[in-house]
This record gives sequence, structure tokens and C-alpha cells, in this order.
Amino acid sequence: MHLSIDDLKAYRCIIFEAISGSRAYGLATPESDTDIKGVFILPHDLYFGFQYIDQVNDEGNNVVYYELRKFMQLLAKNNPNIMEMLNIPEDCILMETTYFKKITSHHYLSKLCHQTFAKYAVAQMKKARGLNKKIANPFEKQRKSVLDFCYVLQDGKSIALKDYLTKNQLDQLNCGLVSLSHMKEVYALYYAEDAGYRGIERKELSNDVALSSVDKGKQPLTYLSFNKDGYAAYCKGYKEYWEWVKQRNQQRYQSTISHGKNYDAKNMMHTFRLLNMAEEIASTGHINVRRTDRSFLLKIKQGEYAYEQLLTMAHEKLEYIAQLFSDSDLPETPDNHAIEKLLITIRAEFYQTMYAISPSI
Repeated sequence: MHLSIDDLKAYRCIIFEAISGSRAYGLATPESDTDIKGVFILPHDLYFGFQYIDQVNDEGNNVVYYELRKFMQLLAKNNPNIMEMLNIPEDCILMETTYFKKITSHHYLSKLCHQTFAKYAVAQMKKARGLNKKIANPFEKQRKSVLDFCYVLQDGKSIALKDYLTKNQLDQLNCGLVSLSHMKEVYALYYAEDAGYRGIERKELSNDVALSSVDKGKQPLTYLSFNKDGYAAYCKGYKEYWEWVKQRNQQRYQSTISHGKNYDAKNMMHTFRLLNMAEEIASTGHINVRRTDRSFLLKIKQGEYAYEQLLTMAHEKLEYIAQLFSDSDLPETPDNHAIEKLLITIRAEFYQTMYAISPSI
């Protein structure tokens, strides 16, 4: 069964709803989207049925609602997005029920936050540089073919197949290839206009060279090597690049180009937001969603720092955070038993109130 956001509202099963993301952090700009996150309790007839639905979201994932069980499971893992939801600023809360108020983050903060917040931060760093690779190494729209990865032997040197064919006025469709024993991706190349050879690349954008039957005793024109691994890597990169072009956030892409630092500045901003939040958790035992370091973070977003400079700062902060968590009085992990017990209690009370179902069901 599929549930939509409208269905959740019709069932009256949403127990929490808030504006999240940049607007909650205090880092929004006029171009920022409005992200909404929430928690719902699956209607009892669906919960007790065959299919469990753990999340409902809109097409762009700007609005996401987690089912209570999934929310609590992620809470037990100290997931940063979930921990933030428990500390959303008051002016961003759209709806909060008594059921949700039973869940408070200070009961579940642990040293696990060192792994989750810092690990997420490192992932953002890698993601920021990953964009640079695509910017600096674009793929031409005209896709290369097998022929571009073939080389032939001429005068004791290897030359590109296409150059060889052009220089000698040969048509690749009149070529015949025969594989050579014990020589991977190396072929004898024959040529005749009336021999019925299959050519080197018979089908456009094929993944391999074509082989032909050649009369015994016929002498090859030359020998051909096909860089099959190189072609496979190219095809993978080509596909990933043009999928990225199709899906990329054009505004963020233009921002990256304009500040000229060749990294996704928004990703790097979130790297330091997460690192600073991890530091605050270890030193104070609290999660501060609304950022007091707004000025510094926005400078990163505007590209005022070189990537290498930010990288050095991040590694230094990671070492400092590791020491803070080592000295912290926080428990090693959340109390999973207490979280599960609260999950059962909230669900039972909700069903009893909304559907007059006994908690013992």
C-alpha cells in the first residue's frame, strides 16, 4: 500500500512536524528551500497488517515523515538528522503533540555521536570534492566508441586505430579481427572489401570488438590492441557524469563555478556545522540546531576559504573532538531498552486514544 502526505493528514496520525534544514540552522538565504520533517504513527489497521511503511515523503524529499518505529531506531543510532529534530528551535515547530514531547534528546545523547556526526561531516567533505572532479573533468556529449580505445601496430609503434584507418583510407567495416591465443585483447587485423568481414565495431556503442572468420593462410594487415578496461571505465564515468548533469542543483553548481574554489561550498559549510555540533555535544551535552557560528559558516558557503585550508582545519578539529568525547561523561551508547520501552508506550497510548484499542492488543 502507498501512503501520501495527504493520507497522513487525513488519518490524523502525524505527531510532530517542523521546518528543518537551513531555516532551522539560521543559515537560509533567499534561494533556500523550505524543508519539513516530521513523525507519524502508522494507523493501527496498517500497522497490524502485512506491510510496514517506515517513511513518507514528497517527490523531491523536501518533506519527509518518519514512522515512529523508524524514528526511534534512528534515535538509538544517534543519527544526526533525528537528533536535530528533537532540538528544533521553537519558531520552527509547526506541530508537536504530547506523544512526541515524551521523547527528549538528553536522555539519548551518547558518545556514539562522535561517530555519527563526525562520520557524516567527513562524508560531506568527500562529497564537496567529488563535485570538483566532475567540474574539472567533464565528458563531451558525443560519446566515444570502441574504436576510440583501439590501437594498431605500424612501423614498430602503436598508433590510434582511427588515425591508422584515415591515413590508409580504410573502412573499419571491411576489417576482420581474429583473436590471438595467450594475448589478451590483441587481435590480428585483416582487410578486404569483398570478404564479408564483420568489421571492428559492427554495432554502434557496442561493448566489445567484433570477430570475423578469416581464410586460413591469409596474412594480417597489422595487429590491433583493444583497451577494454579503459573503455569500461570511460562508459561508467560518462554515464555518471551525464546523470549528474541531469540531476544537479543548477544554483549550487553555478555558485561553485562563480566562487572559483572548485568545491561544493554548501557541502563544506555543513561539514563544519556538523563538526561544531559534535564539539558542542561532547563539551556541553546539548545539541544546538540554531547556529551561533552563522557568520563563519556563511563565509565557507560563499567560498572565502581554499579547500586545502578547510581540510587542514577539519582534520585538526576532528582530533580535538576525539579527545573531547574520550573525556566526556556521556554514556558509550544510548539505552536501547529504554528507547524501545518508550516506543511501545507511545504507540499503545496513541492507539488507545485514537482508536479505543486496548494497549494489551
